[in-house]
Amino acid sequence: MPLPKPEPGLVISYAYLWRHEHNRGQEEGRKHRPCVIVLAVEKAGSTATRVTVAAVTHTPPAPDTAAVEMPQKVKQHLGLDDARSWIIVNEVNQFDWPGFDLRPLPGQNDTFAYGYIPPRLYETVKATLLETLAQRTMRVIPRD
Repeated sequence: MPLPKPEPGLVISYAYLWRHEHNRGQEEGRKHRPCVIVLAVEKAGSTATRVTVAAVTHTPPAPDTAAVEMPQKVKQHLGLDDARSWIIVNEVNQFDWPGFDLRPLPGQNDTFAYGYIPPRLYETVKATLLETLAQRTMRVIPRD
């Protein structure tokens, strides 16, 4: 199956590298997890697309973490588990699509995306992300 087109709102399976892992010198995330593509920009003069992803986690966000809770109905639509989850938006990974850390969905060898979050949820994620940029609390981990 061909790779999906990287578009904002698409939830992919990805080996996300947290900032604390990056700061310890790790180069690969220890766990494959759902991540929401929050930005996809075609690079000028190239066929490459620069992608920015936000991780989905079960860990409740710390008070200084910007996050948006993923509604159960959305998780169900995407085929995710029933545990509460948050999209962390003040820390992101960036890479040229498809990168080295895109992973097949659990139990599937040729599918890399769960589907899309609803437009309203994406707009909430985007607005929260833009707030973190304005407050200069965004942390970007380059993955190339």
